[in-house]
Order: sequence, then C-alpha cells, then structure tokens
Amino acid sequence: MYWLTGARVYIACRDVRKGESVAREIQTMTGNEQVLRWLVTSTLHLLFPAEEKHLHLLINNAGVMMCPYSKTADGFEMQMGVNHLGHFLLTHLLLERLKESAPSRIVNVSSFAHHLGKINFHNLQGERYYNAGLAYCHSKLANILFTQELARRLKGTGVTTYSLHPGTVKSELVRHSSLMKCIWWLFSYFLKTPEQGAQTSLYCALTEGLETLSGNHFSDCHVAWVSAKGRNETVARRLWDVSCDLLGIPVD
Repeated sequence: MYWLTGARVYIACRDVRKGESVAREIQTMTGNEQVLRWLVTSTLHLLFPAEEKHLHLLINNAGVMMCPYSKTADGFEMQMGVNHLGHFLLTHLLLERLKESAPSRIVNVSSFAHHLGKINFHNLQGERYYNAGLAYCHSKLANILFTQELARRLKGTGVTTYSLHPGTVKSELVRHSSLMKCIWWLFSYFLKTPEQGAQTSLYCALTEGLETLSGNHFSDCHVAWVSAKGRNETVARRLWDVSCDLLGIPVD
C-alpha cells in the first residue's frame, strides 16, 4: 500500500527469491520501480543499504501464530522471537537513522489477542510451559508494551510510534492450526481482505496530526482500548530491559 504513494519501499525478507518475486509483482501492479527487497538474514544481521540516507517510516509487520514449540536460528522461542524480539532488534538497529530523518514513525502490528496475553518473566519463552495459542497472545501484548515504552523514550526526538490491531484478516497466519483454519473457513465471509486489513497500518503511517497520540493503540483507524496489562508501565520497562539482555543490547 505504501508503494502507491510513490515512496521508496524496502521489503525485509529472509528469502531472496521470494522477496524479489514480490517486489517485481508490486512494481508491475503499481508502476513504482522504487519497491525493493532488502535481505535480513535469519540471524537478524542488518544489511540495510548504506546509500539510503533517509528512513521516515518503519512498519514492523512480521508475524507467526500458534506454531508448535520451536526456536529461531538465534535460539528464541519462535513466536516471541519473531513477533517481538525481531521487531525490537530491527527498531534498535534503525533508530538512529529514523531520528536523523525525523519526523518519522514506527508502526507495530499487534492484535486484539493481546487481551489474553500475560508477560511472565519466569516463562517468557515457554521454558516451563508452552501453549501455542497463549504464546501468540503473549507476544502481541509484548508489541503493545514495547510501543508504549518506545514512545516514552522517544519524546522530543521527532520520532513517534503506534501499535494496532489490523482486524481478522484472511491470510496464511493460521496455517499452523487446523482448528483456526476451519474457523477461518466457516467465517470467511466476515474476514477482512489483506487490503482492508492494511488500512489501519496506513492510517498510523500516513495520517497527519497523529504525533500527540504517540504510544497509542489503534483499531479500524481509531484509538482503541488496551487491556490493563497493556498499560502497565513497570512491566513495559522491565520487558525493555529483558529484551535488551536477550539480544545483547546495552541497557540504557
């Protein structure tokens, strides 16, 4: 959707072939030749183009849902690793460039499922007990807490950040759950298309005048309520510190 505005868009990918295929498809569909794939390796090393001096918008949209217990190449539980820690690290690595390019924005795609989430620091990655459905909810709560703490730390920098629930979208996100695939099929008429699901992301990314709402959560292009657990500043700050420790980032 961002490519329709004429922006130069980098699509982060781990598979070069798939990334180039998607970029070519978008170029053909929109006529925007500035849609490019950008390789992020499975070990989260950043290969962002050195010649790109400005970065005004970062959309953290990668996600997995209800997958069996497994670990990323870096040794993190898959859902917390992909849905939260990957976004946390990518944002950290690009933050200085975002500040230098201000005004700029960071948009984190979360979910209504955060209402069922809980941050248990003694079982953050399912070390003691793992439930695929709840692990997804926990990671989505982490997205919201990350957004709020990030907003607090970025005050006065010209960089603002927002989290959002895209809605229930017809996609491959439920591919790991036979039950969810069945439910998706039964209620397919009521599901959003990917284009409809992208609207709140677009709203947070492009709408003028949202700067005073940095740190807020959105749904259907409006500010949305978050759970009490999603408003806990103490947990948000501790999650920040724990995430830094897991990723080897100095805690400031």
